[in-house]
Amino acid sequence: MFKKLALYAVLLIGALVSVFPYVLVVLTAFKSRGQLNSTEPWLPAVPPTFRNIERLLDTGFPHYLANTVVMTVALTAGQLIFTTFAAYAFARMRFPGREVLFWLYMATLMVPAAVTVIPLFLIMRQFGLVNTWYGLLVPYLLGTPYGIFLMRQFFRAIPAGLEDAARIDGAGPLATLWRVILPLSRPALATLAIITVISSWNNFMWPLIITSSDDTKVITVAIASLKGAVGVDDTLMMAGSLVALIPMVALFIFFQRYIVRSVVLSGLK
Repeated sequence: MFKKLALYAVLLIGALVSVFPYVLVVLTAFKSRGQLNSTEPWLPAVPPTFRNIERLLDTGFPHYLANTVVMTVALTAGQLIFTTFAAYAFARMRFPGREVLFWLYMATLMVPAAVTVIPLFLIMRQFGLVNTWYGLLVPYLLGTPYGIFLMRQFFRAIPAGLEDAARIDGAGPLATLWRVILPLSRPALATLAIITVISSWNNFMWPLIITSSDDTKVITVAIASLKGAVGVDDTLMMAGSLVALIPMVALFIFFQRYIVRSVVLSGLK
């Protein structure tokens, strides 16, 4: 009994530490500057104020939110389409240098993202794509090594006899992929979609570097730019963070089964 109580106590402390930042965002979003300075951070505002949300709407935040939704949908669709084709080629098709090419591509996973930012920016500038939607989307639209690896491993686990039966029935590679492989790969596709949505929604470094106008500004960059005339307006930034947080919380509530499965399939922590 003592061991169980100690275990639950540790789990409870871990849960409180994990949840506290989100609670702090909610509490701060509904405080005025005076209430923030006069009360403890973990205490709610009495009475709560919605002025920060109103100020947020005046900054053009809904437009930045719409830009983020467009970017996330486009990147998720691109990842699912191009990653699926590439993974199927690496998993099932035979061509010279397949394994060498695949593992060379996987080796790029060891390169930190920050290292490739400057070369990517120079390439986008050379093509005149700075501060455009094309420049924002292209580097991540055609698939990622992680996504291709995830889908390839899942495709390799599907029995080859199903594809042989499809070939006997006269199905070509595309028909086999569409009619046989993809219907069996819905768990992996859902996993890839969820991971892509979360990473795209939270992406900050690349949008900050490649975009500079309000037409292409996304929500993460918009939150970072919510500063007052002197210093940082904490209450306004927390209101923006709350708006950005709500879709991700909703995603977790409705798709938590797939998120847990993504941890199992991918080994993410």
